Amino acid sequence: MKAIIGLGNPGLKYHGTRHNVGFAVLDALANRAHVDFESARVDALVGKWRRPIGGDDVLLAKPLTFMNASGEAVGGLLRYFKIEAADLLVIVDEVQLPVGKLRARARGSAGGHNGLKSVIAHVGEEFSRLRLGVGRGPEGPGGKAQRDLADHVLSRFEEDERAEVERMIARAADAADVFVTGGIAEVMNRYNGGDPATTE
Repeated sequence: MKAIIGLGNPGLKYHGTRHNVGFAVLDALANRAHVDFESARVDALVGKWRRPIGGDDVLLAKPLTFMNASGEAVGGLLRYFKIEAADLLVIVDEVQLPVGKLRARARGSAGGHNGLKSVIAHVGEEFSRLRLGVGRGPEGPGGKAQRDLADHVLSRFEEDERAEVERMIARAADAADVFVTGGIAEVMNRYNGGDPATTE
């Protein structure tokens, strides 16, 4: 079994925020696969994506621990379902990427992302991750962001960003499907770099 876990914050207060694009991708995957989320013994919502005969079944999950404690749920899910870290894809927001851009990695550091930092603390660095660009917000004098990054990631997308965000979420769901069938190397080859509007 493989696992695709989107990070975010639970509750309507955070729905649609930049920090919750991981949840949005999981919702898109569940909708495509006709999977319903339900409560788990671990503090998360989970769904089982039954793949065609010969394919790996996939655990879809959204932790309910809040972003900064995501690793508690992720670690618990891997232990409960006996899934190796190598079979895990974590989907998160990334302020260092422009809106619409995707970047996949097979392993590595948290890169300043508190959700990833928590996951690494619980399961190590040897898991795949897919970062979705949410931008840094408008710049003020001297090139500094006008808004604190913590406030920025908890904000919702601007009206003129929403079409690009919808495309990004759809492409990220495609990339997650590729992870299941072809592995992270194929995701990196197909989705890293290029024009976010045209790269397949």
